[in-house]
Amino acid sequence: MPSVEQTSLTYAFDAYCAWCYGFGPTLRTFAEDNAHRIRLGVLSAGLYTGARALPIAAHPHLSADRDTITRLTGVAFGTGYDRALSRGTAVLDSAAAAVGLAVLRDQPGAGALDAAEAMQRAWFVDGRSLSDAEVYRDIAAELGLDTDAVTAAYRAPAGRVKARADFRALRRLGVTSYPTLLLDTAHGGDQMGGTGSTAASLTSALDQRLATTVPKVPIRDRPPRPIHDLPSQGEPS
Repeated sequence: MPSVEQTSLTYAFDAYCAWCYGFGPTLRTFAEDNAHRIRLGVLSAGLYTGARALPIAAHPHLSADRDTITRLTGVAFGTGYDRALSRGTAVLDSAAAAVGLAVLRDQPGAGALDAAEAMQRAWFVDGRSLSDAEVYRDIAAELGLDTDAVTAAYRAPAGRVKARADFRALRRLGVTSYPTLLLDTAHGGDQMGGTGSTAASLTSALDQRLATTVPKVPIRDRPPRPIHDLPSQGEPS
């Protein structure tokens, strides 16, 4: 049987985005259903960075979002996350989380989606801070990666550079909400879906686009374009 050329897709995600957590099972099913023909990259969006990196208590909408997302998607939030919401002291720092994702996905044998899902379980189930190097050590062990290499890379300056590259890549595309799934084309990212999508609708959208679009260079490998600020919070696409 002839091999199928794989199409590049980019998932705009933030580890602290509860809507991304809700979208996770749909994306996982879509990715598995189409594993023979897609390559899925995951980029961090920088939801809570700079002046927006504040304690949970500064984001009172999170409790309401939790209930809405469970109702709409069926995902379960853990008791650790409930405790973190109640205490209100944990700082949501997407820059630190983006370093963690960059470090995990760069390890030999790592899968970007596996890493993203493990990070979101650490926060939305266990309530563990994604600014803690020990969290990435545990995720590395879970994923069968070199735990010492991961924690050393997390503490190294190069991780911050890679995290900022993720933010710039999504800003160039004008991504304004997350989660967002993009088909990489010669003209930029073609949005295929987000929170309200099903795995079947994503596959249908992929079929339609592949019938009319020639996929090109993955988004993160493109030269820079003028950038625009991302919004302060994620929204369902």
